[in-house]
Amino acid sequence: MIKPREKMPELAIDLVNDTQWKLSEQMPEQFTMVVLYRGMHCPVCKKYLEELQSKLRKFIEKGVNVIAISSDTEEIAKQTYKDWNIADIPVGYNFSIEAARTLGLYISKGIKAEPDTFIEPGLFLIKPDQTLYAVSLQSMPFARPEFDAILKAIDFVVEKDYPARGEA
Repeated sequence: MIKPREKMPELAIDLVNDTQWKLSEQMPEQFTMVVLYRGMHCPVCKKYLEELQSKLRKFIEKGVNVIAISSDTEEIAKQTYKDWNIADIPVGYNFSIEAARTLGLYISKGIKAEPDTFIEPGLFLIKPDQTLYAVSLQSMPFARPEFDAILKAIDFVVEKDYPARGEA
């Protein structure tokens, strides 16, 4: 598991717009925010990402690059992008279970209409030098960080030059 202040592993993700996103190519003013979501089967994810869509401009204005990633297949991810109101969020797919484990994400076995295995939610704030600043992990679809709280925290962190915590 990666701790705050440690360099993140390279993330290279295929996007639903048929391009590729790489963490090493991100040049945010403040942070890159990686939102890992369970997949199209998750109604909580739909609501969460649609809320992110409504606040995306605020993140961009604060110098934050944003991406949403799941372990869904290309076909399912493209359908998600089409069906959900997330038109301005870069959406990545085929995030491997092995890569998810490297980041410390929880993995679930599917029940009912879920995929056989999939990632549980995570949110990573990564500094421009690709070191981890903050992370929030969940083992369930519930209790995710609120985007308004993250926006306020970014203001505080930038204004006070607040260091990453949790490195010990």
